[in-house]
This record gives sequence, C-alpha cells and structure tokens, in this order.
Amino acid sequence: MITAVNTATVWVLDQDSAKTFFTDKLGLEVRMDVPFGEGMRWVTVSAKGQPEVQITLMVPGPPMMDPESAQQLTSLLAKGVLIGCTFTVADCHAAFAELSARGVTFLQEPQPRPWGISATLRDDCGTVHEILQPHHQGQEATGQNS
Repeated sequence: MITAVNTATVWVLDQDSAKTFFTDKLGLEVRMDVPFGEGMRWVTVSAKGQPEVQITLMVPGPPMMDPESAQQLTSLLAKGVLIGCTFTVADCHAAFAELSARGVTFLQEPQPRPWGISATLRDDCGTVHEILQPHHQGQEATGQNS
C-alpha cells in the first residue's frame, strides 16, 4: 500500500523561470536538475525541512503527452486556471509579508478558514498556490496567529 507522497507535479511554461520563482521567491531548494530523455529535464524542488517530498516542474509536451494535449495544457496555464500546491507556513501573515516583499503576486491576503489561516498566490506561470498556517487541533479560525 501507499506509505507516503514522494513527488507531485506542477506544470510550468519555462523550467528555468519556474525554478527561479520556486527557489528565489518561495524559498524552496533545488533537489534535482538533470537531463531526462531527449530534450527534457527533470527539475525538482522541495521545502528545506522536507526533502523527501518533491515538486517536479514539468513543461507540457512529448513524451508525457501528445502535442494537442500539450497545447491544451499550455493554454490552461496561460489562462491561470490551474491549482497547484498548498505550502505550510508557521505564520501566514508573516509569510505573506515576506513573500510579497520578494515580489510574489497574491490573489488573496491571509484569511481565516476552517482548516487554518490561508492566502493564495499565483506563480510566474499562472498556477494558483496556497500558503497555509494550519490550525492546531481544537483551535478555531479566528484570523489570529497561534
């Protein structure tokens, strides 16, 4: 049976640009950046304290998919309608301020939610991600830092 998540995919338009965004702006670390097949690269990033869970930054195209499907996915990326990852933070308000100062575009400022305090951002390819300060058990969504 499944015991853990190892790798998740975020589709990107340009691996170099995405790698810069995820490392320089979000503060993740590069785990791998190696050639992978003809004209492909395997680029992964992860949180500094969680190297066992990686995000692969993949450009739509062969051999993963046919050209028509790649064009459709590229169009969805360009429209900004794809949902990416939820990143855990210790303090959503502080992370929002720091990431905003680094030039990250937020679609929504920190808001209390039933699952924690959350803010949504858009990466440089248009994908929407969340930063989340999860509530500890028994804590309510008040909008205050824990």
